[in-house]
Amino acid sequence: MPVFLEDHDPEIDLRPDTTKSDIVVYLYENPEWGYSPQEIKETLDIPRGTATTTLKRLYDDGYIGKTADGYYHALSERKDLHRYVSSLDQVHRMFGHHRDPDTTPEEPEKQLGEDRTDEELEAELTALEADTHDGNE
Repeated sequence: MPVFLEDHDPEIDLRPDTTKSDIVVYLYENPEWGYSPQEIKETLDIPRGTATTTLKRLYDDGYIGKTADGYYHALSERKDLHRYVSSLDQVHRMFGHHRDPDTTPEEPEKQLGEDRTDEELEAELTALEADTHDGNE
């Protein structure tokens, strides 16, 4: 898969939809908070061992910070990770709703012009054509 070079950072070793990425996204979407491993485990619904191991690896690799009393948090100086999370958010906003059954309306939205009669549509088309011809003269 090609990468957009302006945003590409070879130092970031994250793949979307992995536990590692999910934890980074969660912490960087909430940069003003610190979270215990238990809170991360419950929020992201991951096994305890996976949460603690992944948090330790992310901390050791410099992706996230940790307070002296064990709360994990985003690092303000990691602008690359802020961009990573922002990019994922943009992709989700653009394409995510297509795959999310909870956001699909029960009834499809009416198509443009669906509530108009054939005669009304024909009259509108004629008016548009007239406007087009008037603008070309």
